Amino acid sequence: MNPTTRPLQIAIDGPVASGKSTVARLLARRLGCTFLDTGALYRAVALAALRHGVSPDDEHAIAGLAAITDPQVDLDPGGPLGYRILLDGLPLTDELFAPAVSQAVSAVAANAAVRAHLIGAQRTFADDRNVIMAGRDIGSVVLPDATYKFFLTASVDARVDRRLRELHEKGIQIERDALRRDIERRDERDRTRKASPLVMAADAIEVDSSGLSIEQVVDRLEAMVRGRGVPA
Repeated sequence: MNPTTRPLQIAIDGPVASGKSTVARLLARRLGCTFLDTGALYRAVALAALRHGVSPDDEHAIAGLAAITDPQVDLDPGGPLGYRILLDGLPLTDELFAPAVSQAVSAVAANAAVRAHLIGAQRTFADDRNVIMAGRDIGSVVLPDATYKFFLTASVDARVDRRLRELHEKGIQIERDALRRDIERRDERDRTRKASPLVMAADAIEVDSSGLSIEQVVDRLEAMVRGRGVPA
């Protein structure tokens, strides 16, 4: 990359099950960018907590665990996502998305020390490359100077339906009411946490995906990026 050319960085934020990770991954393919779902790093810390028998609500112990296990992002060009998460230097796969990890990750992500530690790994991964990152504080904290910032929203019902389909496709069965309560709890925790709460950056573009398919959302974001002169 020409050192005088600023890389294309696109931040896609939004609440749980808003479709941001899937949209970011598909948009990255269309624009030839590297993709990263930053939530995977927090899931890695949650997984470490489960493996070590540490309560996700034990802020001091979780912070120490994040520092010791030091989750990192590594390029994986031949993999399905183009990246992989390393924990203790070893790659993780489907264990990141186990139900127990999903239940623990919100408390882990609210830990200020964990967030401070993981920001470095996220920014390092974005350095000197065209990247699309999905998360909850990308546009507001991790990449405040991103070329484009999008904030995906959707109704709770739409998000519950979306996540329910995803879980059922993975063979994970859960009652709709239980899933709705979990999503509402995560929304509340994400909005009210002291460290990097879920907020829409002042210069972000909000896109409500409630009545749109994933492909329609990707089409809309791609049109906005290409329409403003960004090379693909």
